[in-house]
Amino acid sequence: MKKIIAALTVLALVSCNKKEETNIQTEETQTVETTEKQEPKSSTLLKEMSQEQISEVFAPKKNDTLYVTNFFATWCRPCMDEMPHFQEKMTELKNEKVKFTFINLDEPQNWTKVADFAEKSGLGNNIILFNFGNLSQDFFSKNFETWRGDAIPFTLITKGEKREEIMGSFPSKEALTEKINSLK
Repeated sequence: MKKIIAALTVLALVSCNKKEETNIQTEETQTVETTEKQEPKSSTLLKEMSQEQISEVFAPKKNDTLYVTNFFATWCRPCMDEMPHFQEKMTELKNEKVKFTFINLDEPQNWTKVADFAEKSGLGNNIILFNFGNLSQDFFSKNFETWRGDAIPFTLITKGEKREEIMGSFPSKEALTEKINSLK
């Protein structure tokens, strides 16, 4: 836990003076041996959101949609281990009123890795980049009952006024299903 707090402190110091909203586009390139020209293979466009915009993502909404918001990082092994469970659930619930959002906490200099992950996983439309270093001191107390940003993965599941905060990863699709069904 001390390592995570230290890492977040370093992230906060390194990330000062960044724009609140930017777009990042990465391109995988392929080098041809006979020339030095690089051809774009594919690209993924991800959006960065400010603290205020992120807060709106998981603010209570007066509708009958279930919102599943997961905070993750590509360097976090438990985060990556649970992603297939979310992908399976998204496919299973694609015709239902369920919205999945993945808020990435990688440092801005590593956002190209996030774009690579987004492209490989097919989750690009559901991933938001969040510069964790630009947080106000009251961000967590204003938005969460238990989470203080000290560990990931973290998942928030909401429907109307009902909220459930889950610290740690889902070991199986069944565990994720159980949590989702408890708020449906």
